[in-house]
Amino acid sequence: MKFIALVSAVGLAAITGCWPMAATADSPSLDGTAWVLTSLAGRIVSGPLATGRFENGRVHGTDGCNRYSSTYTTKGASIQIGPKGPTTLMACAPEVMKQAEAFAASLAGARTYRVSAGQLQLIGADGAILSTFAAQSQSLAGTSWQATGINNGKGGVASLVADSRVTINFASDGKASGSGGCNTYTSTWKAEGNALAFAPAAATRRMCAAPGVMAQEQAFFKALESVATMRMEGDSLEMRTAQGALAVMLARTPNP
Repeated sequence: MKFIALVSAVGLAAITGCWPMAATADSPSLDGTAWVLTSLAGRIVSGPLATGRFENGRVHGTDGCNRYSSTYTTKGASIQIGPKGPTTLMACAPEVMKQAEAFAASLAGARTYRVSAGQLQLIGADGAILSTFAAQSQSLAGTSWQATGINNGKGGVASLVADSRVTINFASDGKASGSGGCNTYTSTWKAEGNALAFAPAAATRRMCAAPGVMAQEQAFFKALESVATMRMEGDSLEMRTAQGALAVMLARTPNP
């Protein structure tokens, strides 16, 4: 019976391609971590950022063109990503699509992983490094953003009025400031994990004649007050209500 069990174990190892691996210092749990792609097969990536966030047995993010979601499992340093789940279906420039396909292949081909010095490496069955990621800071302090979509209060998210600019700067002392599109404003913010809340904004009282700008500004201030959670992925920031509705969508900008 012992001989049969040994043969079965050998057969299993042949099927999976490796023996079960014990956890090590360079293969910590990925759950709750977020990453930004820096290289593919040793080549520095360019263009739109690709990201990966590991949560509750799923990895999701953007491949630089489309959003993706997939399952993942780990055992020691072993990792299996897939099968591929739902994705968006945007068409991007050919070079962006090519990089997105290479990124997806690196996820599917990963068999082990390593975390060291703030980097995540996905490694193929032959030991080659398929992709490298840098840890994504989840701190808002010291960051600046520009709104790309604002909840209109009618169950939808509207793009910004043409030639308007709505911004928010997160100071490390808990103050928030920016432009509502017409007036400047100040507020305070408090974050803990993915939870985020703002105090009502105090704004100047300038009147702007451009069509839709004043209504957009009021929708933005109301959306800020509704924020309960946030998710940062690469250069994108989503702020959502307690019910999960998108309140404000933002893109990172250089600090003022």
